[in-house]
Amino acid sequence: MSAPAGVRENVAVNTLHDPTARGFASDNYAGVHPEILAAIAAANGGHQVAYGEDVYTARLQEVMATHFGPRAQAFPMFNGTGANVVSLQSMLPRWGAVICAETAHIQSDENGAPERVGGLKLLTVATPDGKLTPELVDRQAWGWGDEHRAQPGVVSITQTTELGTAYTVAEVTALAAHAHELGLGVHMDGARIANAAASLDLPLRAFTTDAGVDLLSFGGTKNGLLFGEAIVVLAPEASTGLGYLRKMDMQLASKMRFVSAQLIALLEGDLWLRSAQHANAMAARLRAAVEPLDGVTLTQQTQSNAVFAILPAGVADRLRASFRFYDWNEATGEVRWMCAFDTTEADVDAFAAALRAELKA
Repeated sequence: MSAPAGVRENVAVNTLHDPTARGFASDNYAGVHPEILAAIAAANGGHQVAYGEDVYTARLQEVMATHFGPRAQAFPMFNGTGANVVSLQSMLPRWGAVICAETAHIQSDENGAPERVGGLKLLTVATPDGKLTPELVDRQAWGWGDEHRAQPGVVSITQTTELGTAYTVAEVTALAAHAHELGLGVHMDGARIANAAASLDLPLRAFTTDAGVDLLSFGGTKNGLLFGEAIVVLAPEASTGLGYLRKMDMQLASKMRFVSAQLIALLEGDLWLRSAQHANAMAARLRAAVEPLDGVTLTQQTQSNAVFAILPAGVADRLRASFRFYDWNEATGEVRWMCAFDTTEADVDAFAAALRAELKA
């Protein structure tokens, strides 16, 4: 089939980066999974109705229902911060507040967007492993009727947490039940929800819909998408106005078919799980390689695709000359290493070898 009129065939794009380069800074550094690129190309051509009235977004509803139940409704979004902000806005009045861990992404890495854009208050709780418990929620679940205090209305948890730990089904169920008893909604930031499912060896529904979660921010970018996340409403009674809020907060994609097509490609088969299982396996391999090294202190369990460790002074900076990664706590020397769907065993082994050499330097 020839190209449309005015469109050149065989247009070359210069590659400006080294495609063999790997780092351990973030799973966002990884490229796009080839199956996702193919899905975008397959969705191209011809005209489809804009703003979500396309056949791909309609099909996405069916696919999401197979994972989260018949009441699930998906709202494709541009990014995770937008999904979190719009989700929480839809669950709260203007005077509402969100209880979350102090390490939660909505608190530590979204530049105040939930508060500045969402107009809501975050009530944070310190946790040793990034996970909330009913007892920890109670530290902020008070003050209803006090006009001087933002009113707690939602508990937001992250799966997997920013510390790489995964909530079990029992933990989510207990937390959701307690929150609901207090009249609080439950939101899950699922930027790495596929990694949690792979770690727990459970279907997505088991620790979301069936455990009592009301709204989910479903992550795709960290698991091989070019861009795009989705709000998945699991309990329709817990959310209002999403259709308006998505537009108001500049998260309504005009060419939504290309977001939906990626999510379909991720979820219709097992790509979401294959990619997450691989990333988790590479993190487990990395942990096994560095744990015996003198000078390395691992600080969290490795339950997903993240490894946290404390290194001696100067080692991290020298190692970053070859492999990029981030400090997690500069005061203690704690660093974070992330694996992705395209991390290879050779990448892990090379990194471990470089770390071993720097520790001896």
